[in-house]
Amino acid sequence: MLAAYAMLASSMALVGANVPVAKLLAEALPIPLIACLRCLLATLVLWPLMRSIDRPLSPPSRGVLRNLFSQAAFGTALYNAGLLAGLRFTSALEGGLVLATLPAVVAIGSALWLGERLGHRGWAAAGLAVVGMAAINAVRAGGEGEGSLLGNALVFAGVVGEAVYVLLAKRIAGRVGVLTASFWMQLFSFLQLTPFAAASLPWLAWDAVRAGVVALLVFHSLTASVLCLLLWYGGLRRAPASVAGVFTAFLPATAAVLGVLVLGERFTLAHGVGLALMLGSILLATWPSRGAR
Repeated sequence: MLAAYAMLASSMALVGANVPVAKLLAEALPIPLIACLRCLLATLVLWPLMRSIDRPLSPPSRGVLRNLFSQAAFGTALYNAGLLAGLRFTSALEGGLVLATLPAVVAIGSALWLGERLGHRGWAAAGLAVVGMAAINAVRAGGEGEGSLLGNALVFAGVVGEAVYVLLAKRIAGRVGVLTASFWMQLFSFLQLTPFAAASLPWLAWDAVRAGVVALLVFHSLTASVLCLLLWYGGLRRAPASVAGVFTAFLPATAAVLGVLVLGERFTLAHGVGLALMLGSILLATWPSRGAR
């Protein structure tokens, strides 16, 4: 079980580590180009993995493909566009904290869209997330830190896109393999983003395309879209699904630590309060209820 927990923690830590990586990429390359190339690289890697592990005998049905197309638009294209655009204006530290609102947004979306009952813990998680966001943005009012209201809002738009992706995924749960679904979503996202990537080429500063930037892009593509997926679902095979969500707390914590240590961002008291509230929101939204296994 410890190995499974380590895989879940590593998956979320890698997602958090990709926040400062995405910020560095967004400062060097056009955003549509980053997202498009990320999807292309992930597609090329997921194809052989899908063929060897899922071994699908035929493509998914039209209904499943339509759902995957929508998931790609919201969970890959919109999420990456919001995250990358937001990180041009805000800090990796604050971007990671905004991403921590995802469990609460998913819980609210499940109640409003799918009609699921949102209990006291769900509402409390949503409340903590709102207060946490207010604490983070209070830094802006005081003129502290390196973030911005616009940047945080754009990252939150990405969170909403990812939440829609999660809710759409519930429609086809169990009807298609994880790697198969991921392959088709990355392929659809690549096709959706290609026109925007092509249009962004005139704004590409070719002198910024250095070995370090290319290495970051490869790391970002293969970890965020492939390795994190394999670690997460590998951990889920042995750990209770009811416990797995708790490990999403590693996302904002890792993003905050690397934002400070790698990018030299300043961690203020308001950031500390916001982080504590976000972690509380995650735990309330994902901690197993009594009797859960």
